[in-house]
Amino acid sequence: MNIPGITPVTPTAAPAPAPSTPATGSSFGDLLDNAVGKLDDLQQQATTASQQLATGQATDVSQVALQVEQASLALQLATEVRNKAVDAYQDLFRMQV
Repeated sequence: MNIPGITPVTPTAAPAPAPSTPATGSSFGDLLDNAVGKLDDLQQQATTASQQLATGQATDVSQVALQVEQASLALQLATEVRNKAVDAYQDLFRMQV
């Protein structure tokens, strides 16, 4: 059995990333509003799935568990982001000028 040798790979230059331009009309407030809206949607879906499982309308327990876990993780992430933002604000507030 003949096994071909490994040919050396020559590195090529990666294409330069395109300069990012800010989207018009989008602000931090809009981004935050969208994130909170998505979090609320995940929470509502998990609640609905849990209620359907409790009433016997849903039969796939793993799907319900998945939705509940996604909502839980999203809430934990949002809480940690909030905590980091509050810590950063407090650090700025304590700075002496």
